[in-house]
Amino acid sequence: MTLVPFRLVTRSEPRAGRREWTGLAVLALPALLASMDLSVLFMATPWLAADLTPTGPQLLWIMDVYGFLMAGLLLTMGALGDRIGRRRLLLIGAAAFGTASVLAAYAPSAELLVLARALLGVGGATLAPSTLALLRGMFVDDAQRRAAIGIWTAAFTSGFALGPIVGGLLLERFWWGALFLINVPVMVLLLVLGPVLLPESRDPHPARFDPVSALLSMAAVLPVVYGVKELVHAGAVAWTGLLAVVSGLAFGAVFVLRQARMADPLVDVGLFRNSAFSAAFGGYVVMVVASSGMGYLAVQYLQVVLDIRPFTAALWQLPAIAGTVLGIGLVTGLARSVRPALLAGAGLLVAATGFLLVSRVGVDSAPAAVMTAYAVVTLGTGMVAPLAIDLIVGTAPPHKAGSVAGLGEAGAEFGGALGITVLGSIAAAVYTAQTRAALPAGLLPAAADAATETLGGAVAVAEQLPDAPAAALRATAEHAFTAGFTTAATVGSALLAVTAAIVTVRLWNLRPVPAAPAP
Repeated sequence: MTLVPFRLVTRSEPRAGRREWTGLAVLALPALLASMDLSVLFMATPWLAADLTPTGPQLLWIMDVYGFLMAGLLLTMGALGDRIGRRRLLLIGAAAFGTASVLAAYAPSAELLVLARALLGVGGATLAPSTLALLRGMFVDDAQRRAAIGIWTAAFTSGFALGPIVGGLLLERFWWGALFLINVPVMVLLLVLGPVLLPESRDPHPARFDPVSALLSMAAVLPVVYGVKELVHAGAVAWTGLLAVVSGLAFGAVFVLRQARMADPLVDVGLFRNSAFSAAFGGYVVMVVASSGMGYLAVQYLQVVLDIRPFTAALWQLPAIAGTVLGIGLVTGLARSVRPALLAGAGLLVAATGFLLVSRVGVDSAPAAVMTAYAVVTLGTGMVAPLAIDLIVGTAPPHKAGSVAGLGEAGAEFGGALGITVLGSIAAAVYTAQTRAALPAGLLPAAADAATETLGGAVAVAEQLPDAPAAALRATAEHAFTAGFTTAATVGSALLAVTAAIVTVRLWNLRPVPAAPAP
């Protein structure tokens, strides 16, 4: 496999016109919805439970199966798009996504809603890698591609934060099925305009699709994501979760060995020998590790420690979205004249600084102060994400754009799962140690165990106690959780700072590419 080095000098490339930029808008919307569907149901749980009366496991599957299948199929769908055509796969996925959205909106039972959410996950897995791979071919000029990927990144990363906000607003006036129906007009628009605005692209000499590798990739990703969710839901050591993670990592090792030995692999692991690719991929994954782990803890901090209602907590995410958009705009403009190494390193250091600011919050901090610190985090991650994605996609051969895009998004899914596990475990260890050392006297052993495992457990126990011990337990739990939260933020800051140094060194030989003159 011949790797395509990141351009070190200015080159004259065909520049995109009105058709390509209009096509970008068509591609950004489904990317936004694919991300938003991961979180749009957060506000709808009470209405779903009342209408469909799901069991506890069914409700968890309604919430989680979309993300499971989307994560598990990213690699496969990216590689499949290279072989059958990225636009064709995108349109197939759009039709599936729209149809599944209608099925979900009018599902008469919990079982059918689980099935519809699963079909949404399959469709969603086609959207992210296909849209990103198509951008690689539509925007050949480096500066234009950076801008296009910046817009795509803003849409994709903002979707998760916007999901609860959009869901809450719709639930004020409509039934929970409306949360799915908002997908349909966008998918119809994509199906109508896609064939007109989006050029077809595929590998001109596609290799035979390897179903064994596809199954191995799913066997690697799905157990890890499932295991992490089990550990999070359990709030303690869950052997089923640990076994799932270990088995997923084992299948992942088998997958990598198989790819390394194949002449035409599903994913070309030889790409990691390219310094720019490996540095961009590694920096991107580490950034997701830190930001996902901190995001998971921040939601609990806002809702339980600061006692903010879920919808209001979702609205407090708007400054974080603004930070992301500002970071993306900043790096897109500076990339024309500043080395990628300096921009990536600076972005990671800005995010590390934001983590340090978060590490100074307390149980009585104002929400505005907390989210200002968190906006500094997202400013940094907004600088890193589009630059890393551009390097990942732009460094690989064009005919492998789909599989590489899928690899990048799968890496982000792994990073998210790993971040929740690592930073969540650090915070949990601090919480347990501090809570156990300061529990009010007289608690039954079962109540004491529940209170020391999770903040939610402590709140539940406190609700069963008289006022004075309840207040003491809740205060102890809130201080302990905040200590765990700030400790995890400190660790995340250190991780990002070290990564900034490594990425800066590894990318140093790359020079900025000024925008090509307009024809």
